[in-house]
Order: sequence, then C-alpha cells, then structure tokens
Amino acid sequence: MFDAICFTVVACGFRVRSALEMIDSSELRLDKIYKLIEACDHSIHDLSRVELDDGSGLPRFNMPIELGIALGFKRFSKRAIALRVLVMDSDKFRYQKFASDLAGLDISAHENKSDLVIARVRHFLSAGRSGIPSPSVISEDYGKFELALPETALAHSQTATELTYIERLRLADFFLSTSR
Repeated sequence: MFDAICFTVVACGFRVRSALEMIDSSELRLDKIYKLIEACDHSIHDLSRVELDDGSGLPRFNMPIELGIALGFKRFSKRAIALRVLVMDSDKFRYQKFASDLAGLDISAHENKSDLVIARVRHFLSAGRSGIPSPSVISEDYGKFELALPETALAHSQTATELTYIERLRLADFFLSTSR
C-alpha cells in the first residue's frame, strides 16, 4: 500500500515526504516526523498496517502515532489550519477496535487493494486542482511501473530489490515523465 500511495502522490504532481528520505542517525525519527508534518500542506495516514508482529505478538502503532501528531499539529498550530489530512484503513470501521478515540473521523476504506488506495489518495490530492490523471490512469501506470521496475532499475545500474526509498521515488518520477 505504501508504494501505491507514494506512486500516486508522484503521479499527481506532488513531492512525497517521509522520514525515510532523511538518513541521519543523529536525529530522532520522531523529530523528523514533526518537521515533515510541519512543512507539508497534506498528510496521508494508512492505519491498515496495525497488525500483530509475528515475533513479539504485539502490534506496531507507528501509523496511529504519526496520525496523532498530525491531528495535534492541526489542532494547536495556527500555521496548520490549512493542513489537510487523509486517513485510510482496510475497513471503514476497523480502527475503532484499536483507536476508538478516532471515532467521528471520515476514514477512507481501501480493502487492501492498490486501485482503491490510488483512488482515495488521488481524490484527496485533486481537490481544487486540475490536470490530475484519473484513478484508472494512475492505476494502469502503477501496474506498468511495477512490471517495468526490474528492467528500469537495471537501466540505471541498480537492482529493483535493493532500491532505497528515494531511488524508487526517482524511478517512479522518471517512469511517469517518459511514459506520458
């Protein structure tokens, strides 16, 4: 789902921001997240990966924590009044089992299907903008990108399975700029 979200953001003409872009062991990850949320006008959160870890038997709550930071920033920062937030989960009401305080938010369900993730993110980002491709066009492009990725990576002296987050974004941008 993360790759589909990132591809859609690029396809819609936006820059993807994530703590993964900054490799600096001296900076706390949470501080990176604070800075990114403060710097952005849009914030996308997918709660569908709140599942039990096979090793520990405990859930990972990174996504709900990041969402909480964004909601807190929106609530208490004068600059963040314009921050728009998209919250997604696999099922529209599943989040109520692990984060019932979010009741009342308009959660977008994607059923763990990349085409629905693409549609939700595209619709969120297209508000007030023109010229953004339709969800079906982005889904088709995403499928073509995934199929072409091993060959595209090799053409750039890389291996698809070893791409960093930033390298994958660059190849997605390259793919989109050369395929249209």
